Amino acid sequence: MSKSVETQSLEAKNKKLLNKRDLIAYFLVAGTGAAVQIIAGGFFREYMGYDESVALGYVVSFVVGFTLTKLFAFDVKKSGQTRREMVKFVMVSALSFGITVGGSSLALSVLNSFFPGQRLFVLPISFLSDKARTINLKEFGGLLFGMGASFTSNYILHKTFTFKSTGFYDRIKDYLKGIPE
Repeated sequence: MSKSVETQSLEAKNKKLLNKRDLIAYFLVAGTGAAVQIIAGGFFREYMGYDESVALGYVVSFVVGFTLTKLFAFDVKKSGQTRREMVKFVMVSALSFGITVGGSSLALSVLNSFFPGQRLFVLPISFLSDKARTINLKEFGGLLFGMGASFTSNYILHKTFTFKSTGFYDRIKDYLKGIPE
């Protein structure tokens, strides 16, 4: 049975890397994940160092990320491939973790060298403590850089690898079957 012209057109559109609908949906989903990461990382920053708080914020946002990405970003709700997509998502996320934490740390180092001293902004919210209302602009800028680099790589990898059947998952499973227990 041949596919309808409408189905073929939709499939061709979804294969394009910079499909406008996917890019907008991914941006909204990633924005939600970014908000979770910023809030969680800010909470952790109260109790630990910069790199550690960025890392834990990323881990918390990871939990939200897979579900939202699968359901809303690439229109693969009913792909029947959730397990393999999850494995691939974890692989991409491990790379993304390094990009986020490493990029944030590198950007903070650059910002510290160009702008020595503290750069603080105090939010005008009276019910929060002084520490909770204070934002280190250099740390926040470093975080935004790392998250932006991660966003770019994630979109490309999720679009072309995680939520696309590449045969990679099947090759890994076949390889693992050959390993004696």
